[in-house]
Amino acid sequence: MSNKLIEFRNVSFRYSENGPWVLNDVSFQIGENEWVAIIGHNGSGKSTIAKLINGLLFPQEGEILIAGKKVTEDTVWDIRKEVGMVFQNPDNQFVGATVQDDVAFGMENRGVPREEMLNQIDSTLKAVGMQDYRMTEPHRLSGGQKQRVAIASVLAISPKVLVLDEATAMLDPNGRKEILKTVSQLQSKQELALITITHDLDEIAQADRVIVMNEGERWMESEPRNVFSKMDELREIGLDVPFVAILANELKKIGVSISKEPLNHEELLEDLWTLNSKT
Repeated sequence: MSNKLIEFRNVSFRYSENGPWVLNDVSFQIGENEWVAIIGHNGSGKSTIAKLINGLLFPQEGEILIAGKKVTEDTVWDIRKEVGMVFQNPDNQFVGATVQDDVAFGMENRGVPREEMLNQIDSTLKAVGMQDYRMTEPHRLSGGQKQRVAIASVLAISPKVLVLDEATAMLDPNGRKEILKTVSQLQSKQELALITITHDLDEIAQADRVIVMNEGERWMESEPRNVFSKMDELREIGLDVPFVAILANELKKIGVSISKEPLNHEELLEDLWTLNSKT
């Protein structure tokens, strides 16, 4: 792992004094420039983790450090300069009359000089492929376009961490694929730790590492290929297994030699093609 950027140290959280623990003694680390997917069924605690990272919530037990700084009510505004979040419904994040206004909002609040702000608007909109919609009213955009603008608005403040909390949940398959492609390109080009919160295993293939949450605890932590191989266990905790993993498993049952657990259809087809060329 690269240098530690996020640390959860024995974190426990519940929403009310007498309520159940939503997180129970959770510990993990995320490094600089690392892509970590946090997955789990509804109620597993994954979205609570996102809110704790950004100081929207504070743990009752344990501690959270962002870039070496403990997340507290006194440090929360400094923390939010380092952590940008994109939520499931982008309409809840829009504050500007146009795309340009929305991207500018966070920089205006931080007193960024106008010339620097204009350059940042240009570069962030170009990074997410929305430069041609600069003067468009946000409500006229498609769901995928809105999420691109939401991502641009967060990137404009130059965070060290980008958190996508179920950010593709409301999109159709094509929109979901485009957003994941966009964030993958951004993460590879910029010095950025990326955390994707999801219940969809199809979204985790590109991540460096996966943290699987179950009933408030860190149930598993591994690379995506190894997670995909745990089909029966994943089903037991309420997660849908990707079709490509199911197909690969059925092929193995009938004697087809699959060399590795496929992350996507392309890998499976390549494996089958290689196998066929040897026969």
